[in-house]
Amino acid sequence: MTIDGTAMQAIGINGTVPAPLIRLREGQKARLTVVNDLDEDSSIHWHGLLVPAAMDGVPGVSFPGIKPRSTFVYEFPVRQSGTYWYHSHSGLQEQLGHYGPIIIDPAGPDHIKADREHVIVLSDHSPMSPETIFRKLKQQPGYFNYQKQTLAGLMAGKGQSLKERAEWADMRMDPTDISDVNGSTYTFLVNGHGPQDNWTALFEPGQRVRLRIINASSMTTFNVRIPELRMSVVQADGNAVRPVAVDELQIGVAETYDVLIAPGNRAYSLIGESIDRSGMARATLAPRMGMSTAMPLLRERPTASMKDMGMDMSGMQGMSGMDHGSMDHGSMAGMKQPMAGMSHDMGSMNMRDPKNAPGVVMSPGVQTISPMPMDRTGEPGQGLEDVGHKVLTYRDLIAAERNPDLRAPSRSLDIHLTGNMERFMWSFDGMKMSDHMEPMPFRKDERVRINLINDTMMGHPIHLHGHFFELVTGHGDHSPRKHTVIVQPGGKVTFDLTADAIGDWAFHCHLLYHMHAGMMRVVSVRA
Repeated sequence: MTIDGTAMQAIGINGTVPAPLIRLREGQKARLTVVNDLDEDSSIHWHGLLVPAAMDGVPGVSFPGIKPRSTFVYEFPVRQSGTYWYHSHSGLQEQLGHYGPIIIDPAGPDHIKADREHVIVLSDHSPMSPETIFRKLKQQPGYFNYQKQTLAGLMAGKGQSLKERAEWADMRMDPTDISDVNGSTYTFLVNGHGPQDNWTALFEPGQRVRLRIINASSMTTFNVRIPELRMSVVQADGNAVRPVAVDELQIGVAETYDVLIAPGNRAYSLIGESIDRSGMARATLAPRMGMSTAMPLLRERPTASMKDMGMDMSGMQGMSGMDHGSMDHGSMAGMKQPMAGMSHDMGSMNMRDPKNAPGVVMSPGVQTISPMPMDRTGEPGQGLEDVGHKVLTYRDLIAAERNPDLRAPSRSLDIHLTGNMERFMWSFDGMKMSDHMEPMPFRKDERVRINLINDTMMGHPIHLHGHFFELVTGHGDHSPRKHTVIVQPGGKVTFDLTADAIGDWAFHCHLLYHMHAGMMRVVSVRA
């Protein structure tokens, strides 16, 4: 695979990366024959598709996988429409290019009207093997972070003050740790092309263009914008939403968004900037081939805040004047004196206090527990708070149609996203997949409220197979339905789930190396 003139190793499907577009129609029956020509086991998971459990394509959960030089036939009814994708669920193959788009046309007329459409598959690719990347992360989690703060930068007043940096050092945390793997090894791609390749999507002036944006990356949250051109978001994870006009949106790994644009008679750059601002994917939208615009400069990289640590200090004096000398390895156990604006005992701010997460196993894989996690679904995403234009938030999303199940949940379940960033350990509730083989049990058709609580300082795109869920964001019977949701650092997300698909289903962080390290469980739905 040649990216920006450099040859790199890849896994393709039918000779291409991304894999070929699969176009289906709602109501038909799909039959897809997969021939594994690799020298290792493989698989295909149909991401976001409501298929029988045996067709979901997760080795060790729903089927044994596809052996080398063998064939597997996937067969399932197509029960939905929208923008989806497919990828390997075997080892780290997804990182090498084993992914592709799926478009499902509705059985009747498409209520989203456009004159032309383009599929935009965002991804990341490295000349380094995924096994080497994972090994380096285990040896030194900050290996790929070349954007750490320097003494010269601190002295020049860039980013944090020297005092704030010392406070973070006392807590053994790095405020620049935004992405585990980034532009120091990745090239960010649009439809398999690097930013210098200038992949171009054509349109005719006056046309209404639909962009089907898929984040098929392994580890990259992208901030997507088209400078000087607004986007109208009309679909999220394949489900129609009431149109919302934005200038930028943050798309987590495995999410999809459909947007409408009305370009003029000129060229535009479509930019997918990595969340840590270490690089960007770039394509051109133009009325003719050969046109391009100047690539914008990377914006200043964000740094993590106290809110990202699960401590919302808004309205307080901040950390100035606080004695950090007694902090025990970043636990903040020494904080006993109340700050201005706080009436409760600061003992509850202990970042290793198991009372703040009674269901979490306090293993070595749990570095911190968020003392004050908050709902951040009304925020634009890490680093986008002050960009000066409209950025999509989850609370902007309102389902175009009434939700199919309006029952109140019969029970509530807290699930903590846990990790030790110093040791690159990732888990749910303090237990990685290999330590907790018992599935999470659900009764067929029961209605459950799930509270995802992020006890780490990194955002996690959480994906549930075989189901859609409704985000609890204040929109009642028009709550947005999704299959993947970013839980911001130190934040929490609540969704309601109807467990209507019998079988065993993967439930995991879609950051590939986090899932590989253990941030995964099995959800078991039984009659």
